[in-house]
Amino acid sequence: MEHIDNQPNKSYISWPVLALMDFVTVIGFDDLIYNFQNQGLSVITSWVIMLFLYVIPYTLMVGQLGSTFKDDGGGLSSWVRSTSGEFLGYFTAWTYWAASIPYVVDTANSVVVGLGWAFNGSDALENHLSNSLFALLSLVVFVVFIFVQSRFKHSLEVLSTIGGVAMFGMTVLFVIMTFTSIAMGGHIATQPMNFHAILPKFTFKYFSTVGLLIFAMNGSELVAPFVTRMKKPGRDFPKAMIMLGVMTAFLTIFGSFSLGVFFNAHHLPNDLKMNGSYYAFQALGQHYHVGNFFMYCFAWTQVFYMCALLAVLLDAMTRMLIVDTGNKYMPKFLQKKNDAGLPINGYILTCVLSAFIIGLGIFLPDMNDIFNWLLNLNGIISPGVTCWIFYAFIKMRQGKYHSDYVFIKNNKFALGVGWWMLIVTAVATVLGIAPQDVKQFSDTWWYELVINIIAIIVLIGLGAVMPYVRRREERSKVGEAFTKGQWIAMIAILLVAMIADFYLGGTKLAMRWVYVTIITIIGLVAIVIVGKPEKTA
Repeated sequence: MEHIDNQPNKSYISWPVLALMDFVTVIGFDDLIYNFQNQGLSVITSWVIMLFLYVIPYTLMVGQLGSTFKDDGGGLSSWVRSTSGEFLGYFTAWTYWAASIPYVVDTANSVVVGLGWAFNGSDALENHLSNSLFALLSLVVFVVFIFVQSRFKHSLEVLSTIGGVAMFGMTVLFVIMTFTSIAMGGHIATQPMNFHAILPKFTFKYFSTVGLLIFAMNGSELVAPFVTRMKKPGRDFPKAMIMLGVMTAFLTIFGSFSLGVFFNAHHLPNDLKMNGSYYAFQALGQHYHVGNFFMYCFAWTQVFYMCALLAVLLDAMTRMLIVDTGNKYMPKFLQKKNDAGLPINGYILTCVLSAFIIGLGIFLPDMNDIFNWLLNLNGIISPGVTCWIFYAFIKMRQGKYHSDYVFIKNNKFALGVGWWMLIVTAVATVLGIAPQDVKQFSDTWWYELVINIIAIIVLIGLGAVMPYVRRREERSKVGEAFTKGQWIAMIAILLVAMIADFYLGGTKLAMRWVYVTIITIIGLVAIVIVGKPEKTA
């Protein structure tokens, strides 16, 4: 039976608004740029393959999961918890939350870059910002948004609607004006522009970039916690997913072709991933003799779009961590909420881990390398955590669950599609660990490989530690896992690690982080083991 809320004064989210909220988390104009640099014009074929063999089944699977578990508030974590038990539900919530950390940092970076173009009208910001200042500004951006989220109740819906409509509108404008310029005899930068130009070469490099394609097109499950705020979720949630798929198809296929008109796909700028969107609208303005008008319009649209994405991420990822993840495994200090009902300590932990990720990349050669590395890190861990979606779908179809919406009624066929999605995503995750955008086997390549592995171990590994912290809380008389002395010692050992990093300045970057990580882990483990809090009577 269709779920209908009988509270007449309750504020509902309509399915078009939910689709727009989802759209800002799934794909934007920048995603086209990122993958265009990786694969050139052949990315068009990749988008088509991904659309039919990945995106459509992916969004419709999310539709059935959201419809089946519409009364659960945790989204993906609740799906896994309902199908596989409390611990896996908790661990899913943690890994999904942890995987969102690099995405938050990358989004904050994009806000800083967007503001630079909006005010300067060029890439001058890159020449004036040091790596440390760029990192600091990015940190400030999402700290500000945590404050905004905690003070303004409807900021998420407003920003998402404005950002989603504006970004889709700018992309449609770019595509239309590109085709108009071709019809008027405009020059096409990529030559030859024929069928062979869009055929991908299936090399190791190609398969190592599939993770970034998946990263560009995943995220529709982030709005699943909001399904309970829809009036008729069983009927309307699948509608939102279908609307999302149509918008994504238009953006990726026609947008990539348009990029090939203004950029020579065989000779692309090194900073295309960071500044390519602005270069594209700058070129469009020059073609129509209006200067930087289109670029400024896009720059401010990008700022709103990225702010909307940041708002959705900070809210949805923390809800997924806290809501319905299992009191047995989640430390109480992370469950603490402020007067507005927001998990404030979850936001603080987000800031701490975001600062950690920023610190890993701060020793890269320049701002462009930091931007590219963070982006590629997302192309590793985000698809990896997306595997939970397909796992939950497989478990759901193996059990007996009622849903108002069913994706593929034949159960064996549905399970086959679920396994296909799981295997493809897992393989793309593993291949994506190899660094990109730098010379293979150079010092920077090895450094990026090391910090990729460190980031994965720390972000995901902390989730395995949290149940231990929860047990320490339960054993403590005062309900705290660590004493003040232990907190001081842990901070001290991190400072020692930073000093060690300074004195290892002559060592190659990759080895510096290996040494520092070993020192830090040994120190923290020793502190945790020694001086356990007093047990309850």
